[in-house]
Amino acid sequence: QVQLVESGGGLVQTGGSLRLSCAASGSTFSNYGMGWFRQAPGKEREFVAAISRSGGNTYYTNSVKGRFTISRDNAKNTVYVQMNSLKPEDTAVYYCAAASRRFINIAQAMGADRYDYWGQGSQVTVSS
Repeated sequence: QVQLVESGGGLVQTGGSLRLSCAASGSTFSNYGMGWFRQAPGKEREFVAAISRSGGNTYYTNSVKGRFTISRDNAKNTVYVQMNSLKPEDTAVYYCAAASRRFINIAQAMGADRYDYWGQGSQVTVSS
């Protein structure tokens, strides 16, 4: 079992920045690939970014490339997503997730069904 707790969400103006954190507990963090997903009101949950177990590989959806950066600190059992140049369309609840099965390409990383554990979500609101 892995417990995931997100933090760092909030209200920011267009063009601003936020950093979300996701603290993991309950199992060996480095055994899991980690992902961030988001869900806007009235929309389906969508993939944002993912990072491999070691942190050596990262994957991003096209809409956040160049603006978001995913990273992890295995010593702190934490995964982060730094979000810069935020836009109103980034407004959503952001979820982190842990995958016990390895993903080796973006097609695998972006599939929600690959992830075994999910956090409770953190609201990010970008005002125009």
